[in-house]
Amino acid sequence: MTDENKSPEGLEEQLKSMFKGANLSFVMPGTKHEKPDAPIAQSEDKDPLQPIRDFNYKPREVSDYLDRFVIRQNEAKKVLSVAICDHYNHVKECLDSPSKRDQEYAKHNVVLLGPSGVGKTYLMRCIARLIGVPFVKADATKFSETGYVGHDVDDLVRDLVKAADGDVDLAQYGIIYLDEVDKIAAQGGSGKDVSGRGVQTTLLKLMEETDVSLFSQTDIIGQMQAVMNMQQGGGDQRKTINTRHILFIVSGAFDKLGEQIMRRVKSSQIGFGNIEAHPKENVDYLHDVQTKDFIEYGFEPEFIGRIPVRVVCDPLSADDLEQIMLSSEGSVLKQYRQDFNGYGVHLEMQPKAIRQVAEKAYLEKTGARGLMTILERILRDFKFELPSAGVKALEVSAETINHPRKSLDKLLQDNVESRSNLLVEDIGKFIAQFEIKNSIKLDFNKEAAKAMVEICLKENLTVLGFCRDRFRDLEYGVTLISHNTQKTSFRITKKFVMNPGTELSKWVAKSFREERAV
Repeated sequence: MTDENKSPEGLEEQLKSMFKGANLSFVMPGTKHEKPDAPIAQSEDKDPLQPIRDFNYKPREVSDYLDRFVIRQNEAKKVLSVAICDHYNHVKECLDSPSKRDQEYAKHNVVLLGPSGVGKTYLMRCIARLIGVPFVKADATKFSETGYVGHDVDDLVRDLVKAADGDVDLAQYGIIYLDEVDKIAAQGGSGKDVSGRGVQTTLLKLMEETDVSLFSQTDIIGQMQAVMNMQQGGGDQRKTINTRHILFIVSGAFDKLGEQIMRRVKSSQIGFGNIEAHPKENVDYLHDVQTKDFIEYGFEPEFIGRIPVRVVCDPLSADDLEQIMLSSEGSVLKQYRQDFNGYGVHLEMQPKAIRQVAEKAYLEKTGARGLMTILERILRDFKFELPSAGVKALEVSAETINHPRKSLDKLLQDNVESRSNLLVEDIGKFIAQFEIKNSIKLDFNKEAAKAMVEICLKENLTVLGFCRDRFRDLEYGVTLISHNTQKTSFRITKKFVMNPGTELSKWVAKSFREERAV
């Protein structure tokens, strides 16, 4: 160990370096603590809780806002809008009158039931964005009771603080969304799934009210930072966050729950008069869910009792998927248009093509996620080829959906001239980059450029790919010739393009003869 590492100055530099890598500041005990300017000034000038203090939305206004992003799910929008407005009206009252904070209040925690891809997560993200509160989403399957295997459920609350940029006051009014909560139910209520019951118990404490430490036991750097701050006069800083006003939303597909409810409902039907004219799907029975169904499914009575608001999101039909593409502000079709715009290609889809995509996505049985699956499958090759083909517009028809490769080949053939022009431009770029790197100018005559373009079109190559394959020794060869002869400009002919290795060898041999002659 060097003297510098032994010295206090050397130790301080090591610690500063360690904290810098973790995006934390470090001040050595006993030294003058300098207060940061920008963050404190910003927190004094702007109240992060102002969006909550100004909350005045009505349930229908929240639902109308969600209509812009999520198609259908009207019942879910209504239930969530009422629950959200009730919750944040209460939070607003507590901020205005702190005495109301200690009054007994049952939170409107929500459980969302329904298949994947119907908009459960998207609904909550949109609501959190509208209100202006931090939002955290996680899967219930990654947590364990103790945190030794998997993650500690308290990490959800700490992540909420991170989502609030470290503002604990704002984080304590945020939203935690826990997906796949059906996976932590004890199997058949038998009690065999000890881990699932343990996670339910620890989540129950969060949903009721508890103080969570801002630093995990495994967060050594965070704990060291807290100690340093306390030693520097920051003893009054918050060490915990209270979960009293954090809203919890849990969701899951609950596939087997539908079957369970179906058996209960059918067992209560007696006589021929109760036979259903139109048999329900399993997911339809979720609308008849009762608390006892959750308990039989494997949830603790105390846990499900803390989630009083239940809402079912229905599967999406082909018509719904079509409307998502046409009218949703978060439509994946808009995303694909932006992707193609990034390459200078304007994407347009005909109505029949949109309908076909919706029908194919419906067969995927993954909800709105199926749209991206289908679009990616159809348009992947177009994204790969068109940016290098000089094509400026892509109109997707029903024929394109049914035969994408055939449509792409025809589009490329119809735009051979545009692609040729683009290849000529790329040759110019290659010449410019070569000169910048080597201080040597390459001069392609028309026949040479034409030959390169023809080869690139025939073998489906880019200019970069052609040069890397055919001109791999060009840089070394002309640099050597330039050293021998001080020549800084070379004319590239068609003969050289067709046989670069042979021609370059002749050039190099000739340069050595000229050098000896001198």
